[in-house]
Amino acid sequence: MPPRPHREFMTLTIICVLAFISLNLGCSQTDLEEPQQLSAVSDPQSPLAASPNAAADSAALAGTATSVTAPIKDVKPTESKLQQPVKLRKPQGSPVSQANTSSSSYALDETTKLLFQKTSKAGTTFLLEKGQAPDGSFSKQLSPAVTALCTSALLEHGVSQSNPKILKALAFLETQIRPDGGIYGMGSNLRNYETSVSLMCFNRVNGDGNYDETIKKAIAFLKGLQWDEAEGYDLNSTFYGGQGYGTHKRPDASNTSYFLDALKAVAEDPQSEAFQKAATFMSRCQNLSTPHNTAEWVGKASVDDEGGFIYTAVGEGESKAGETPDGGLRSYASMTYAGLKSLLYSGVDQNDIRVQAAKDWIGRHYDLTTNPGMGQQGLFYYYHIFAKTLAATGEPFVLTEDQKKQDWRADLTRRLSELQLKDGSWTNPADRWFEGDPNLVTAYAMLALKYCDPNSPAKNKDE
Repeated sequence: MPPRPHREFMTLTIICVLAFISLNLGCSQTDLEEPQQLSAVSDPQSPLAASPNAAADSAALAGTATSVTAPIKDVKPTESKLQQPVKLRKPQGSPVSQANTSSSSYALDETTKLLFQKTSKAGTTFLLEKGQAPDGSFSKQLSPAVTALCTSALLEHGVSQSNPKILKALAFLETQIRPDGGIYGMGSNLRNYETSVSLMCFNRVNGDGNYDETIKKAIAFLKGLQWDEAEGYDLNSTFYGGQGYGTHKRPDASNTSYFLDALKAVAEDPQSEAFQKAATFMSRCQNLSTPHNTAEWVGKASVDDEGGFIYTAVGEGESKAGETPDGGLRSYASMTYAGLKSLLYSGVDQNDIRVQAAKDWIGRHYDLTTNPGMGQQGLFYYYHIFAKTLAATGEPFVLTEDQKKQDWRADLTRRLSELQLKDGSWTNPADRWFEGDPNLVTAYAMLALKYCDPNSPAKNKDE
């Protein structure tokens, strides 16, 4: 038997070793668990970091990413949010994220591919067999632009340019070409809108150059409508660079967006004066305090509205989504997508704070059951610009605030299929902005659907 002092020494040594092991195990466990618990709110690149009420916002959006058909209420800013400072995610943490998957390698699953084909075929059949009038027009009582949109939709979905119904539609549009170079209805107050979409339709069928002169004159006409020095407005004016309807005598984000679509369709240089002036106007429509926008109403924006876009910055600003209790202007989805697309088309870098803030807003308000901020109003216009804008980002997924990657092409394909009527058309019961008309709404839906085409997912046409 060893002497007592030796036994006591051995016992003390064992106790020390066990204590050391226990201490290391405890530290290892802390290192593994604590970052997981804190990363959602402490990581500046996390979408949850953009909201002061991260946990509540995440809970409110639960289920959004897994089902685009579940009813989702428009997010309204709370009083506490109105008092919170704005927090933006760093550029590399954009909610519209490639997530290590490039658009060139992207592919829809087989079920969604079949759904796309079925939906496309039914929509094409409706427009060809039920939508067109004997004179070749589509809903000309609304605007010749509807004919241009329907014709573009048919062409995008594989109907031949030589199809007799396409030829009749083009012949009708040719009757709308005016001596000033515009393409619009007689006496129309929608000259920018009608000329822009008609120009893009003619551009689609201009392989032989037959419409070169028409397109050239139409572009010159559109540039002449842009508010700038020629109308007595310099860089300091909120009118500067925008396009508008004739009735309101002031520019807005929707008309400016269509104008830029037309410029891009004819491969206008993004650094051209027209693009850069328009980018100035669109930047002033964004709910974001930057050197690009110092308007008083921007300082009243709620955290929820920050980064989104309104309808026009002219005067005291106007949003179709209304105002906040503090007098701020609410952002809404269709104009936010229009604003983001316009900035990208104008060559604004993806890491620019304006682009990042718009993407951040989109990530917080990803929804296909409504036009966020507007409910059901303008829903199909929204679907069209939603698809066009996300295609322009080149990214196949949107990362929502609850960190779920949304396959926007698959989501949109399913949503449009669900809303399609038995005759192949679409219509919106919320008949604002003519969305009760099946021809117009079907054109919007079909043009949006084309961006989901599994055979050309990276395709980015403009209409």
